[in-house]
Amino acid sequence: MKAEVLATYAEYCNPMKVRTLRHAGLEVIEARREGACVWDVSGKCYIDCITSAGSMNVGRRNPEVVEALKRALDEYDIGVFIIASKPKADLAKKLAEVTPGDLKMTMFAVGGGEANDFAIKLARGYTRRTEIITTEKCYHGHTGLALAGIGREAFRKPFEPLAPGFRQVPFNDLDAMAAAISERTAAVMVEPIQGEGGIHVATDEYLQGLRRLCDERGALLIFDEVQTGWCRTGKMFACEYSGVVPDIMTVAKSLGGGLYPIAATVFKEPLGEFLIANPFIHLSTFGGADLGCIVALKTIEIMQRERLWEKALARGAQFQVGFEELRQRHGEILAEYRGRGLMMGLQFTDDSHGPRMTYQLAKRGVMALYSGNEPSVMRLMPSLVISEAQVATVLEALDASMQAIKDEDAGRAVPVPETPGRRRRRRPGRS
Repeated sequence: MKAEVLATYAEYCNPMKVRTLRHAGLEVIEARREGACVWDVSGKCYIDCITSAGSMNVGRRNPEVVEALKRALDEYDIGVFIIASKPKADLAKKLAEVTPGDLKMTMFAVGGGEANDFAIKLARGYTRRTEIITTEKCYHGHTGLALAGIGREAFRKPFEPLAPGFRQVPFNDLDAMAAAISERTAAVMVEPIQGEGGIHVATDEYLQGLRRLCDERGALLIFDEVQTGWCRTGKMFACEYSGVVPDIMTVAKSLGGGLYPIAATVFKEPLGEFLIANPFIHLSTFGGADLGCIVALKTIEIMQRERLWEKALARGAQFQVGFEELRQRHGEILAEYRGRGLMMGLQFTDDSHGPRMTYQLAKRGVMALYSGNEPSVMRLMPSLVISEAQVATVLEALDASMQAIKDEDAGRAVPVPETPGRRRRRRPGRS
């Protein structure tokens, strides 16, 4: 069965993707899914540290969310986007309650890229300005407007010319942002922690400075919390660490409980003036589907009841202790670790180490991926229901994988293919 599925996928979807996954040791056909784990059709169990970049915060196939969706199917379908419904209204109200500060209004979407597209539309429509400033190595999705703002040229280049009016500055550099914001700037758009960019954490001072700059110069502040939101970092939303409330926030991923795609752009009420004049200017057939809203409401209920942000902090602290021990043992290849809660990144000293770690971890029953915009960084984003014992298992797998890479480097016994489209670079070790 496994070979047949892979062959069919290669023939009708993407043969290069299958080849790349094979080289990465991720020839996995997902079968059973439960908690922090997924089982291949062969029966092999993996601890999932990919989780579609943080889409499974409440666990894979959380039984409460599954049951909520089953019940909803007895009465609801997707609904009509432009028609009001109780699930839409209830979820919009709940989002106003759980998001920071005076964020209140919601536009629903299917995924994070679409939510970011609307955030950009809203910023331009409300301010009547055109420029959007993002940061180097950022990721905001592969869709139209969002694509123009992301920080990897390989994603943008094939589709140029893209939407104009975007510029990028270094991340965590307030002076660079101050120099960039002008009377043309509609919004500054940042991730509180860069995910695809390599798990770089924005300092509190940086986010507070962005708020001040935007207020002084009449620009809006957009936080992309697609990956960082929903308890992932040890807070319901990562921006809560800084105390900064953006004008617009985008959320997605785990809002759908790993079962139904749904996203949202949440914004301050005054910005809604633009939609009063243009009530049908943005449409999304499947955005805010009634079934998705019901799933999202149950997912938020579970997060709040189980206080999942506390679990992310506790297990994240366990990982941090283990990471320091690993750095002490494998400092020649592991330069540093960073992140918050269970949004974690291991910075290796060579671009080849990320792909090689993916391969070695898969052999040991852990699914994890290196960062697309920074292949020397291994990202770890497990479900927030991961147990203490499972964290220990991941740490053991990391230890054995790093040792295997060191052994390979010493004997050059197993050549590893270059990351497609990227040149290999050495990274400075941690001093």
